[in-house]
Amino acid sequence: MPEFTVVSIVLGAILAIVFGGANAYLGLRVGMTVSASIPAAVISMGVIRKILRRDSILENNMVQTIGSAGESVAAGAIFTLPALFMWAKDGLCDVPSLVEIGLIALCGGVLGVLMMIPLRSALIVKEHGVLAYPEGQACAEVLIAGEEGGAKASTVFSGLGIAAVYKFIADGLKLFPSEITYDISAYKGSGVGIDVLPALAGVGYICGVKVSSYLFAGGVLGWFVIMPLMALFGGDLVLFPADKTINELIAAPGGVSNLWSNFLRYIGAGAVACGGVLSLIKSLPLIVRTFKDAMGDYGKGRSNSTLRTEQDISVKIVLLGILVVAVVMWLLPVIPLNLFTALIVIVFGFFFATVSSRMVGLIGSSNNPVSGMAIATLLISTLLLKATGNDGINGMIAAIVIGGIICVIAAIAGDTSQDLKTGFLVGATPKKQQIGELIGVAVSAVAIGAILYLLSNAWGGYGTEDLPAPQAVLMKMIVEGVMGGNLPWNLVFVGVFIALVVEVLGIPVLPFAIGLYLPIYLSVPMVLGGLLRWYLEKRKYASEKAKDNVVQSGVLYSSGLIAGEGIVGILLAVLAVIPMGLNAEGKTLYLSDKVNISELFSIGNIGGLVCFALILLSIYFFATKDSKKK
Repeated sequence: MPEFTVVSIVLGAILAIVFGGANAYLGLRVGMTVSASIPAAVISMGVIRKILRRDSILENNMVQTIGSAGESVAAGAIFTLPALFMWAKDGLCDVPSLVEIGLIALCGGVLGVLMMIPLRSALIVKEHGVLAYPEGQACAEVLIAGEEGGAKASTVFSGLGIAAVYKFIADGLKLFPSEITYDISAYKGSGVGIDVLPALAGVGYICGVKVSSYLFAGGVLGWFVIMPLMALFGGDLVLFPADKTINELIAAPGGVSNLWSNFLRYIGAGAVACGGVLSLIKSLPLIVRTFKDAMGDYGKGRSNSTLRTEQDISVKIVLLGILVVAVVMWLLPVIPLNLFTALIVIVFGFFFATVSSRMVGLIGSSNNPVSGMAIATLLISTLLLKATGNDGINGMIAAIVIGGIICVIAAIAGDTSQDLKTGFLVGATPKKQQIGELIGVAVSAVAIGAILYLLSNAWGGYGTEDLPAPQAVLMKMIVEGVMGGNLPWNLVFVGVFIALVVEVLGIPVLPFAIGLYLPIYLSVPMVLGGLLRWYLEKRKYASEKAKDNVVQSGVLYSSGLIAGEGIVGILLAVLAVIPMGLNAEGKTLYLSDKVNISELFSIGNIGGLVCFALILLSIYFFATKDSKKK
């Protein structure tokens, strides 16, 4: 059966770049990325079966293996590397070059794949039936249901097209504002809002009501408890790090959002850091056991199986590859690491690759707390760098680069695990999949630097309102705080203890902490998407299969919404950097300004809310469409 073909490599590489770009944009907007394996598999089915008239499940599997690598490289890069752009903006260092970003992503990606290979037998094969690998199994089901591929592909493409048009109308033509906020004057210090964007509804639907309600609960605590308490007890006080009183901040442009940007996000940062460390501590026994199993297999001198479905890249090549990457990180001047920091990367890298592989087996790639692992890495590596005299901006850059590489390792190890699980279920060749994963990593690493530059130039830099880059701002704050001792530690510790209370109550800390850290207008549309899925799951169905079909159709459509908005987000970024002459005041006009018609016509906030309600209705319609036919 054709498997590792030119068609699968080219189509996989294109999808890796597209999903990498879409996820980079989504992650920089809301601090979360989503798994690309299922949409990649479905699009591959549509193209290979319907257009090219080819019929090989293994070829389709190879496309999704290569294509999903882009999303993971993007996730690792955007959670950390924008910090370097922000320091460059402050005049502390130079902007990282395309080569530097590409090599950092490539080193992390290659290490992530290589470090996962020794774990495959222990986690994917021996633990089959114990570790679910939800996306891996769902992906296998999509591939196996070959005849249904056309209908499923059309659902993803419908979501992609609708979200693309919607996003262009909202953020290109600016026919209505994509963010609607309202300060509640009767309850001083509180506010509510909603980003009326299709990707957020899609993320909420895919995550489900539980995860999205934890995010929302974090937002409610911040915006309806902590911020009103600040206004009640400290209205006339100037609190560090702000330089105005709380009442002045509320009265200033931006309103209560100023309380979020000056105070609440430090509390959220403390909660996220604590959540990351707690999730790590809880998975330590699992890591130790997995590591022992993997090493035990090799200690027995396992013979290389002649079965195609049991062939991995050999351990000698894996060890040689890890050694080569370590030497590259150490000796190449463009990567700001020395021997000590390169060793930190290898040690932490294997540790977190193991964590990540196990975690995605239990909770899925979309919920993999990659940022929590990066935070733990940053705290430890920054303290080690400071203790060994590597402080100042050079130490801070080294810490972010270490965090960036570890972040990519964790994300790619999780993605590789899901893909190998899919391959295990459909009878693929592990060795060919591992080579495919390395190709996907290489293509995505080349593209991610250009994507980061493009988004930074188009939206006025990272850490701005249009591109908040929440995770990268958090990483930057942690490194600066540990190095310079200038974090508002009281606020951070408030977050830490809130996270501990949440943990004691038995609520998953990371989604709650991320909800506390992000503005509430990002969690409101997510919880609405989650509630819609909850409603669809609670309805009466003729059978369990009918229910699964409805819920899965909604997941496929939501995946399309996320991909469509992400792709147009990239397109709008391109329009925002193409100059189109000068305006009357002599300021440069860009193509995005020419497209903007908000001065001539706008349907306002009410129109935006109606359009968002229509997006939720469209998810309902596409989820239930096939069940109505039957």
